[in-house]
Amino acid sequence: MKEALEENGELMIRTDSGEDRELHLHNTDFQDDGMVRVDADDEIHWFNPEKIERYWIHKDF
Repeated sequence: MKEALEENGELMIRTDSGEDRELHLHNTDFQDDGMVRVDADDEIHWFNPEKIERYWIHKDF
């Protein structure tokens, strides 16, 4: 997932609870402990990548 984000600049993810989120390279950090930190303007979000059901690349055609 980290490599795909670095290659494409953004990714869509779906958590195991069915929530869809968009990750951007400029505000997503992969931590040494395995957690992912997303700095969203006025909030910080943390998630465990083991809880990601799937991810895909969002591209306009």
